[in-house]
Amino acid sequence: MNPVVLIAEELAPAAIEVLAHDFDVRHVDGTDRPALLSALAEADAVIVRSATQIDAEAVAAAPRLKVVARAGVGLDNVEVPAATARGVMVVNAPTSNIVSAAEQAVALLLAVARNTASASAALKAGEWKRSRYTGVEIQGKTVGVVGLGRIGVLFAQRIAAFGTRLIAYDPYIQPARAAQLGVRLVGLEELLRESDFISIHLPKTPETVGLIGEKELAIVKPGVRIVNAARGGLVDEQALADAIAEGRVAGAGVDVYAKEPCTSSPLFAFDNVVATPHLGASTHEAQDKAGLAVAKSVKLALQGEFVPDAVNVQAGGVVAEDVRPLLPLAEKLGRAFTAVAGGVAASVTVEVRGEIANHDVSVLKLAATKGLFSSVVEEQVTYVNAPHLAAERGVEVTLTSQPEAEQPTLVSVRGALPDGRTVSVSGTVTGSAGREVIKLTEVDGFDVEIGAEGILLFLRYVDRPGVVGTVGTLLGESGVNIAAMQVARREAGGETLMTLTVDQALGADLLTSAAESIGATSASAADLRDE
Repeated sequence: MNPVVLIAEELAPAAIEVLAHDFDVRHVDGTDRPALLSALAEADAVIVRSATQIDAEAVAAAPRLKVVARAGVGLDNVEVPAATARGVMVVNAPTSNIVSAAEQAVALLLAVARNTASASAALKAGEWKRSRYTGVEIQGKTVGVVGLGRIGVLFAQRIAAFGTRLIAYDPYIQPARAAQLGVRLVGLEELLRESDFISIHLPKTPETVGLIGEKELAIVKPGVRIVNAARGGLVDEQALADAIAEGRVAGAGVDVYAKEPCTSSPLFAFDNVVATPHLGASTHEAQDKAGLAVAKSVKLALQGEFVPDAVNVQAGGVVAEDVRPLLPLAEKLGRAFTAVAGGVAASVTVEVRGEIANHDVSVLKLAATKGLFSSVVEEQVTYVNAPHLAAERGVEVTLTSQPEAEQPTLVSVRGALPDGRTVSVSGTVTGSAGREVIKLTEVDGFDVEIGAEGILLFLRYVDRPGVVGTVGTLLGESGVNIAAMQVARREAGGETLMTLTVDQALGADLLTSAAESIGATSASAADLRDE
């Protein structure tokens, strides 16, 4: 009997063809819950889009289930932990919509430059007013790209064909890579001051939420036009509306919103704002690519082969039971390293010490690499694509292990930055099996002992009285609860590191305010919450 592949939503014919020869392909309406649960009883794989919920109940109803495939990028409708707990592989199509998303940004930029949407609406309403909708050319203008991930690169390549000057802000890409693309890397402030057009292509993280707000919009080049087809919340919608009303910003193209579905926004009041309902992935081609990609992954999974787009599979072969608890430690150290470094390293070394190093710990390098990029790229970072992401950005990751008899386990991530600085973070795992506690033990040369969980803030400053109270008061007044805090200093009155665990993510403005309130030399946030 052939394995059963259950298709719960519409899928491209080409995708079905990939599966039809080797599997028993069945169909069900995924929104009909009783029918779905009944059909899952015999399914070896299920393919969904966005309307079908695959939660713990659905996984429990499928005793034969081996793989859940989401024909799209997000996994909001798939309960990944429930699938993982049952040993069910989860796959998606992380690159299926990148061309469509880049083209949507180009379309919005062109529409804003030429007042296309408002002119079309006026003409259809019986008005012929050509002079009212005079636009601007793109040729010869400076286009600022905020974020040079895969979509940002595709956007830059396409907009360059218009004869534009390209600048970009992305602290996680090497200048040499940007130069290959014909893009000049600059700081965010310089980009805001120089750009005639700005297009945003960043992932949504605690550090990027509110990245462009009232303060940033106050320094933009007069007459700039801004496009956001990446993630809602990266641009403060009210601040952008105010800037448009004041004439500092000449127009905007918006495809994403802080809260979706969105049918009411201060931006909707302006004729020079082109607003669309999150259409970045809404093309026939993107939908077809997604279906075809997951169909191929399902086929590989059911045949017991390597699956590139698995989001919950630990690569690296068989992992020793003693090594498994160190996987989340290594990943969290990678995340913390990126936050503390504030940019991508030229090279990174993962060091493993203690008796554990007598095992094969190569998978820890992979886990740390996954953590290094989890907060700085748009796509889902997995054990499979993490090395590729590192290679794309010219980051060399190596592993060293030092077996030391009767010594406690210590994992460190050390890196050299392009400016010559070195950064390090270290940690360990304590507690018994099933009740492990992950701790940071060192951050950039400061000895600490704090749980590697939640949102961690790192503030460096010169030791003096009153600093702790100042930070606590500021966060308290902003409604941010502090769960834990530790202060480490090299000597009284010397360089100091304050590490705080808070219950919620801070926007870029609040983190900046906290740093400025104490004269911090650096401030960063690391999201170490379990995925």
